[in-house]
Amino acid sequence: MKWRIGAVTVTKIVEMEVTGGSRFILPQATYEEILPIAWLRPHFADERGRLRMSIHALVVEAPGRRIVVDTCLGNDKEGRRIPTWNNLQTPFLADLAAAGFPRESIDTVLCTHLHVDHVGWNTMRDAGKWVPTFPRARYLMGKTEFAHWQGERDREDMQTVLADSVAPVADAGLVDLVETDHRLCDEISLVPTLGHTPGHVSVRISSQGEEALITGDFMHHPCQIAHPEWSSTADSDPAQAQATRERMLAELSGRPTLVIGTHFAGATAGRIVKDGDAYRLDV
Repeated sequence: MKWRIGAVTVTKIVEMEVTGGSRFILPQATYEEILPIAWLRPHFADERGRLRMSIHALVVEAPGRRIVVDTCLGNDKEGRRIPTWNNLQTPFLADLAAAGFPRESIDTVLCTHLHVDHVGWNTMRDAGKWVPTFPRARYLMGKTEFAHWQGERDREDMQTVLADSVAPVADAGLVDLVETDHRLCDEISLVPTLGHTPGHVSVRISSQGEEALITGDFMHHPCQIAHPEWSSTADSDPAQAQATRERMLAELSGRPTLVIGTHFAGATAGRIVKDGDAYRLDV
């Protein structure tokens, strides 16, 4: 799946798609609440009201740049909170190469935040060690985000993620710590969308009069477009996360911006439009 925004191209590389089993992240999204939101079907929910979700990376090609936004879960990783996320053996790297993006061709890896499903392919197992998957890339991570997790000692699962998916690229000297409004190039800049984590960012693409936004996790699922008050169980500050969603939805509904969801399955992208007192994603 591919989108063009002016001179920029965004390509979706799927690691995993699931239907159902998402109540742990959005407990408010019961079948009874989801079924009346008809526009969620068929891309984002099934006929029973089960949510469809995706874990994927987005490759952004701008003039002279080849950027991977978020790197999914990764293979061979252990100590994950979700049992089915342990010791994965997916063809992600082969799929990336088949789409025209061999790992050596990537010049930038951008992490919207440092949760487990956004940093996994930062590294890969080689001869029993974790090594950078993208050896020629600079890995961009938020200063605030990085500092927060470095100081977090109560989350054993996050310490494991940092050890196998963040520390090895930092130790290799490949990490650049950036501000939440950092500009990567003329076409691509970061937008602070705090609440899911203390340093969470989204990615704005602007080229030749066209615009897109890669969400990261300020929305996990399009049902939060209809219900921005639904904060996920993974949000570090649920009230701030809700305020961010409300602000971003109001802003996006007034502009012809293509919204590309980091966990949106199916069509994945669309435009935010008003829908009565709420909003919907027009795909």
